[in-house]
Amino acid sequence: MDNRTCNKTFQILAFANSTDNFNLLFLVFFLIYMTGVLGNIIIISAVILDVRLHIPMYIFLCHLSLVDIIFTSSTLPKLMDILLSGNTSITFCQCFTQLYFFMFAAGTEDILLSCMAYDRYVAICKPLHYHLIMKKEKYLFLLLGTLASGTLNSIFMTFSIYQFEFCHSIVIQNFFCDIKALQKISCNNTGFHIILYIETLLLALCPFILSVMSYGKIVQTVLGIKSTHGRRKAFSTCSSHLTVLLMFYGTGVCMYMNPPSEHFEEQDLVFSVLYTAITPMLNPLIYSLRNKEVKGALKRIISVKI
Repeated sequence: MDNRTCNKTFQILAFANSTDNFNLLFLVFFLIYMTGVLGNIIIISAVILDVRLHIPMYIFLCHLSLVDIIFTSSTLPKLMDILLSGNTSITFCQCFTQLYFFMFAAGTEDILLSCMAYDRYVAICKPLHYHLIMKKEKYLFLLLGTLASGTLNSIFMTFSIYQFEFCHSIVIQNFFCDIKALQKISCNNTGFHIILYIETLLLALCPFILSVMSYGKIVQTVLGIKSTHGRRKAFSTCSSHLTVLLMFYGTGVCMYMNPPSEHFEEQDLVFSVLYTAITPMLNPLIYSLRNKEVKGALKRIISVKI
């Protein structure tokens, strides 16, 4: 983009009707953001510092935490600035930079969650072959493939939106530069909704189906456990993971499969908050901080520091 284009601005007006509650909204999103970032930093630190966690499951969790930090940091700081200062403008350069990192984090997390579900399937359903199946070369290939897919998808979608002419309006009816909100105010987006549907199908619906299939196999295996305590513990873990998956994939599909329409603006805003803020905050609590190995690693790290 040249300087002239960069100096053009959009107006982010998702909470324009809630000006009296800006301070309260700032506090809510600040707490959500700090809880998510601190929780994910704790997970990353634990995995890096404790060699006992240098196994595929926790390496996947470490990368999930890193992606979640990018996810929330691409959207919430700008929203908090708007709520604090009242300045709703965002330059084109800032907008497309925000869109790039958001699309990268969203696409990467979509695939990464299905890789984690597959890892749990192998660990529970094929425990004797786990280290053979999930050897270092394989999980590194999965991680690199996930990052490459997220990067390529982000470049493609951001570049596609960059080609649009924004002649209808400069008002973005969301709290960040969302691809669907930008599509709505563009005037030469013929056929782009089909691309968006295909992207949602490939990066959300397909990984979700793979995740559900993995957990379905896990449930079948768990039902064969004779110990009531073991079954209860396994079901507790699976149900919490499935809750996060349903929230993340469900809100993502609902956001991007519905056609752009004024009737869905408030609904899209709710889905956006769940998708970009609540789920990344819950991930460290659901996947890691309830895990006894992670708790043990944190205790060991703290005791060494003391």
